Amino acid sequence: MTTQANCITIKGSAKTVAQYLNYGINSILFQRGIYPQTEFKFQDEYGIQLLVTKNARVQEFLNKVLKTVEEWLPQEKLERISMVLFDIPTRKVIERWDFSIKHEDDYTCNENSEPISHKDVKVVQSEIRNVMRQIISSISFLPAIDNPTTFDVYLHPKEVACKKGVPELWEWKSTCDIDIPNSQAVKLRSFSTGFDLVETEVVYKIVESGKKE
Repeated sequence: MTTQANCITIKGSAKTVAQYLNYGINSILFQRGIYPQTEFKFQDEYGIQLLVTKNARVQEFLNKVLKTVEEWLPQEKLERISMVLFDIPTRKVIERWDFSIKHEDDYTCNENSEPISHKDVKVVQSEIRNVMRQIISSISFLPAIDNPTTFDVYLHPKEVACKKGVPELWEWKSTCDIDIPNSQAVKLRSFSTGFDLVETEVVYKIVESGKKE
């Protein structure tokens, strides 16, 4: 986390959000069994042990996504990031994790006119730790995934940014329907840096008792 005298900068906030997304997405990949357990390793962060992928292709993909997130956030281009789980045999969306971004103005400027948040770094890390614990425990209420499953990540730019016709925005827009009929949503805790408020929600398909999808 980039700080100045224990104060979070706007770039530091973007880095913090990207780091959370990295650990959040990795935890979901593990908890939902998208890849074998042997493809993950433990890593200490936020005062807890988290699992991250060792799969080079997945790492490369996530690095590309998170680099874009870090670039867009300070420019307030980004509204939401969606991690979507697809059933491979049918290509139907069975689960969606939405990370919504709300830009805050809880900051001041230092002597160099650089915007800084005075929110304590340890408080931010504690908030993220609480969200991560909820993601890890989500397996207790989410439906079991029986079929082979894959995932993708979509970045949702703000409408005003899209209207400006910026070409790079369209690379990340979903070309498929990621809505889930007959679904239920569960909101997890949020965290904020003073620049960005991140809200996490999981949307999943309700499977009727005795009925296979």
